[in-house]
Amino acid sequence: MTRNGGDVVVETLEALGASTVFGIPGQHALGLFDALRRSDLRYVGSRTEVNAAFAADGHARTTGSVTPLLVSTGPGALQTLAGLQESAAASVPVLGISSQIPSAGLGGVRGGYLHELTDQLASFRDVVKHARVVRQVSQIPSALAEAWEIALTAPFGPVWLEIPQDVLLAAATVPPVTSVSWSPRALHPRAELVEEAVRLLDGASRPVILAGGGALGCPGELLELAEKLRAPVVTTFGGKGSFPWDHPLSAQSWVEDRHTTEFLAGADVLLVVGSGLGELSSNYRTFRPRGAVVQIEADLGKLESNYPALGIHADARHAMRALASGVAARAVDGVAEERVLGLLASVRERLQGQGLDLEWQVLDALRAAVPDGTPTCWDMTILAYWAWSAWDPRGGAQLTAQGSGGLGYGFPAALGVAAAVDGPVLAVSGDGGAMYGISELATAAQHGSRVVWLIVDDGGYGILREYMTDAFGQATGTELARPDFVALAGAFGVPATRSTPESLREDLAKAFAGDGPHVVVLPAVLRMFAPTHLEHT
Repeated sequence: MTRNGGDVVVETLEALGASTVFGIPGQHALGLFDALRRSDLRYVGSRTEVNAAFAADGHARTTGSVTPLLVSTGPGALQTLAGLQESAAASVPVLGISSQIPSAGLGGVRGGYLHELTDQLASFRDVVKHARVVRQVSQIPSALAEAWEIALTAPFGPVWLEIPQDVLLAAATVPPVTSVSWSPRALHPRAELVEEAVRLLDGASRPVILAGGGALGCPGELLELAEKLRAPVVTTFGGKGSFPWDHPLSAQSWVEDRHTTEFLAGADVLLVVGSGLGELSSNYRTFRPRGAVVQIEADLGKLESNYPALGIHADARHAMRALASGVAARAVDGVAEERVLGLLASVRERLQGQGLDLEWQVLDALRAAVPDGTPTCWDMTILAYWAWSAWDPRGGAQLTAQGSGGLGYGFPAALGVAAAVDGPVLAVSGDGGAMYGISELATAAQHGSRVVWLIVDDGGYGILREYMTDAFGQATGTELARPDFVALAGAFGVPATRSTPESLREDLAKAFAGDGPHVVVLPAVLRMFAPTHLEHT
């Protein structure tokens, strides 16, 4: 058979290092998907394009490298936008490859093509880091290498390529692709900024570190710096796992608590690593630093965008390595550790008076049942909001959709993670969010994905119910009819268990002991802990 543009795509992906791709075929993309069967790439097909994008996101976060996402034109491409928005917000290197209408129709030159958009690329330009249309087979290897390199240049992020149907089907006149060179641009800190940051940190009597998502790439350097400075470390929701949860200097992740906000504000030097100090990390803009702020941020647009700081535009890994080698080591006197204990005691005391026994019971049962080191994927649901602050990762990556806040992330992302790891994966959804990804039970069954999916069924959009009731006295549009999730999972051939708060630990443990997907349904109405930023305003 004559090689075509689709073959050149898959050859290049293999040469770049891809092993697994996600997506859904479509009419204009058939040349690309036909080429997959002549490659060694593993294909994991989803049931909707947005779920394929979430799965690619979960896979890329787990591998730390680029994950390809293959979809078709028009409706198929547009359905990926919610997933790509999450990847952009969380700096995840997903490579979207979409087909296009035939070249003759691009730009509306000729109308009437199936799935036609006058300028499909325009829908993606403000979402991804880089977008390009490939117009010749010979351009494919260089265009893919360029996109791959950009996706892995700090800050990481999604990229997008479009290839017309006729280019995918055109005979390839270039030889088979065996090697492709690429090299992400290194983003090193400027020397004078490092020197000034070292001076500030060495002179601080109460240094504190706020570790954001960027710190996930430099946990060793973060630990070294914190221990040399004797600096407490607070992690943002996106930075969970960058610092050991039970370390004596770990002030954990209660960033929506006024005590933590005050703790950060009281630092005479606050080092912010890989965070833009946005809405959540600043406790809804109530954070008011009284000391100096040093901000390390790879995204130039986020540098000092919310608070004045000594801004260091750099990959956190390079900047933290320079700071860790530059600061002087301090004696262990126990003062910082006592401050951390005092903070965590204040947080616990505030929560204890809110009648949240059920919520703690469920969270404790979940933590006891999930094996250490297990990756967890959380949808936008009340239990996930708790987990942002309270979950101890115990060596397992904690993936959340809080970057852009879209519903439906948890289960499809877990399927992507499961394609990259040997052990089990946990997904957590509410009944509302679960319906976004319910079709992916077919994907889980087809691939034997070892995902335990916990669905907390409270009869609606629980967090929105709380928000609306608090704001307006009653909720509208939040109550939902939903299926019998246990019976529905069974229809897909997936084992399922109806649980209770009392049996949750045992039910989850049995699910994790299996070698395939398992659904655990917990009928329960959970509540959020009281918002604490309101007390601070």
